[in-house]
Amino acid sequence: MLSRLVVRDIVLIEALDLDLSGGFTALTGETGAGKSILLDALSLALGGKADGRLVRSGADAGSVSATFAAPPNHPAIAIVREAGLDAEDALILRRTLGADGRGRAFVNDQPVSVGLMRQVGAALVEVHGQHGDRALMSGSAHRRLIDAYGGLVGEADHVGALWRALKDAEHKLAEHEAELAAAREEADYLRAATEELARLDPELGEEERLAARRQEMAAAQKVAGDLEEAASSLEGHRSPIPALAGVLRKLERKGGGAEDALTPVMDALGAALDALEAARGTIHEAQRALDFDPHQMEGLEERLFALRATARKHKVPVDELADLATRMADDLADLDAGEARSATMSQAVAAAEQAYRGAAVHLSERRGAAGEALEAAVARELGPLKLEKARFSVHREDAAPGPEGLDDVAFHVQTNPGSPAGPIMKVASGGELSRFLLALKVCLADRGSASTLIFDEIDTGVGGAVSDAIGARMARLADRLQVLSITHAPQVAARADHHLLIAKAVAGGTTATSVRGLTGLERREEIARMLAGATVTDEARAAADRLIEA
Repeated sequence: MLSRLVVRDIVLIEALDLDLSGGFTALTGETGAGKSILLDALSLALGGKADGRLVRSGADAGSVSATFAAPPNHPAIAIVREAGLDAEDALILRRTLGADGRGRAFVNDQPVSVGLMRQVGAALVEVHGQHGDRALMSGSAHRRLIDAYGGLVGEADHVGALWRALKDAEHKLAEHEAELAAAREEADYLRAATEELARLDPELGEEERLAARRQEMAAAQKVAGDLEEAASSLEGHRSPIPALAGVLRKLERKGGGAEDALTPVMDALGAALDALEAARGTIHEAQRALDFDPHQMEGLEERLFALRATARKHKVPVDELADLATRMADDLADLDAGEARSATMSQAVAAAEQAYRGAAVHLSERRGAAGEALEAAVARELGPLKLEKARFSVHREDAAPGPEGLDDVAFHVQTNPGSPAGPIMKVASGGELSRFLLALKVCLADRGSASTLIFDEIDTGVGGAVSDAIGARMARLADRLQVLSITHAPQVAARADHHLLIAKAVAGGTTATSVRGLTGLERREEIARMLAGATVTDEARAAADRLIEA
């Protein structure tokens, strides 16, 4: 409930410190005393529209602070905590406003956006008057009120959760189908590339090993060429061995007493021939020992070319070809598995849709029953409010599936027999609307209402009997909620648990509005004034006593 209101320099209010209690509080005063100013000030603290003209003339800035006592499970506490703010048993909503129209908002002395302040304020206070903008009864709220009246909030939340689960399943399926479609377009390429890489069978580090081996074989190839040249100089037509052997044989045949002279020559030639033969044998051994095979070199070159050409084709380093082959094989496997997964996900979507639709249809049926019960409850309240010929109805129609279910809900009224029924905010006049809203609030007092209700002159233009019925219903509401009523009706004020007088006075050339509590004779005098007008008579005082006693 609203326990304290502190106002500084707002319109005609210079300084106001107002303590409030639970139950039913009436606020009365002469026309123009500033009752609407008090409501405008509270509206600022609830996140209402700020206007620099609300700052008192001559002041640089104004401020409003509203303190609310709220239990830990109050929706407003949940909103504040969800925003990451500290919240205990009390909520203090404070708004500052400069003459230039700029201001700041605070909840429990923590800066917040005006939007968050408005959200918290809506959970704490409802303001009802003869104007639709204050009634807080837009069409979007009617479905929520029916759910609250029928005890369907939990079921409605469940339908919302099922809707979100359905949308999530549909979103995942759509993403999977998009990925699957893209994979199908690449399937032929993947299969061809996978087969090519499988035939190639690349190994990690293979390029480096082959390049090193090719370098070794290139060096061996050069040595082999040199050895071949050396061997060819000792063999074939260029070889000196046949010529030397022929000379040696001629010398051996000469003899004839020249042996002493020829022997050293023949020994030398023999030694030379032996040395050349030995050299030729050594060269052949070196050739046989040399690790060079032209066919192997050719195969190595072809392997390197194939690896590098494939790497260029797929735009990856050679060392990543093995990983690429694995990934492509996995992609093909995923494609096959994806087809099966697509079917499974489609079944999940169908199951989620079935669960949502079943719950939503059941919720619609229960909303229908709750609507009929609310119609009957409101009908019982209309007679004493002089709306006995009017009819209140809960209009439901099919809507596109959504988080709120399958139906739209709107409150319709028929104000006179034979006249067409229509939306409550369009058909009812200002006075009728106020009484319809009061009847609704009586029925919805502990279901779907904020903990503090403010009625702004909803008794304007009605007679005494209707005013008394209005007061009686506000008193009933006050058994469960805090009710504040700005009223000109003595029948309403007389039923209040607490009475505040709003007055305007001029002092030192400055007009200021003040608020003070009335009890006893002062309260009787104010109710008598409301009955009699400018001149308070003894008869008016006696009538005031009877109202208060009643």
